[in-house]
Amino acid sequence: METNYKSLFSNYPNMLKVKELQEMLRIGRNKAYSLVQKGIIKARYIDGVGYRIPKENVIKYCLEYNN
Repeated sequence: METNYKSLFSNYPNMLKVKELQEMLRIGRNKAYSLVQKGIIKARYIDGVGYRIPKENVIKYCLEYNN
């Protein structure tokens, strides 16, 4: 199943912006920020840049919450 997500998200970069997370999961801005701020999807905040989310963490989220 992980392979399915890797191919589904292959057009996205390895480090995502919140906007790309929104597109991937088809969710709104508030939901995307909620997921990263609560640590449900692990991300790193970089001053002056914003959140950066490893694509692998989005795949892990999908695998965990899609069951």
